[in-house]
Amino acid sequence: MARNKSILTEARQIERAVALIQLGARLQVLESETDLSYERLLRLYKEVAGKSPSKGQLPFSTDWFMTWQPNIHASLFLNIHEYLNKSSALDEIDIVIKAYKLYLEQAQAQGLEPMLSVTRAWRLVKFVDNGMLTMTQCSSCRGHFVTHLHEIAKHYVCGLCNPPARAGKGKAAGALQLDSSRGLPALAH
Repeated sequence: MARNKSILTEARQIERAVALIQLGARLQVLESETDLSYERLLRLYKEVAGKSPSKGQLPFSTDWFMTWQPNIHASLFLNIHEYLNKSSALDEIDIVIKAYKLYLEQAQAQGLEPMLSVTRAWRLVKFVDNGMLTMTQCSSCRGHFVTHLHEIAKHYVCGLCNPPARAGKGKAAGALQLDSSRGLPALAH
């Protein structure tokens, strides 16, 4: 019976690894989230992705999540993640996978190019779990956005309510903008 359990566990880990590879996760994420050997993961990655995994370090700075557009995308993902975390009994990595898929669906439905990779989404959750980042409520729209842990919450205004002066003026005009007639977030087309 114990042998069957280890087979099921290994099969489940392979399923998770495949799902992460299909979403574009880096090999370091797979190593961290499964008990599969490096060699096995490398073979699996090449089989599923049809290429060798990217090399180099994972993103390690919280600063990327604080810039205007990445913050909006990261906040969307983290709100989905937090909802799933509270409402489901999934393992943490399965919540990340499901939340990331929902984030991709939302970005596509709005005609936006996703800015958040699954590796950055996974790293974001780790930053929150380690107390390096948190969610802070915007004092204007009441939405919850990714911020540094010691952000002054009482006066925090998000990037949707107070976009930077040049927001939406360049090549990346596919970002969210404010609909001035209603004061609500709207899409730039």
